[in-house]
Amino acid sequence: MNNGLNPEKIVSIMYDNDLFSKWLGIEIIHISKGNCILEMKVRKEMLNGFSIAHGGITYSLGDSCLAFAANSYGIQCVSIETSITHLKKVKENDVLKAISKEKRVEETRAYYEIHITNQLNENVANFKGTVHRTNKEWK
Repeated sequence: MNNGLNPEKIVSIMYDNDLFSKWLGIEIIHISKGNCILEMKVRKEMLNGFSIAHGGITYSLGDSCLAFAANSYGIQCVSIETSITHLKKVKENDVLKAISKEKRVEETRAYYEIHITNQLNENVANFKGTVHRTNKEWK
């Protein structure tokens, strides 16, 4: 259904056009159908007025992980509902890992959880997302 594009190629196409994920310094560790693992290092310019990572940093990492996991099937997907729970402070130089967990895939919707940990394997945030599965294929 995806004109021979495998999950790695689809995510490569997405990442090549994703300037924000590149600015974050996101590295793609693993991608397969419905699954994604990303890593990134928190930089000084990502800190807020409390000298901890702005909540948008972990949110954005979770959002990118959601997008890559959902689109890996070859069907273009867009998020329609997302949320995050912040569990622990994230500091400069922390290395964050986002791991997707596919909960359910339907014809026009898919549901994911993304667990975000630091370099000590401490859970720092949980991200949830629902995507709309369009009728467009990746080409």
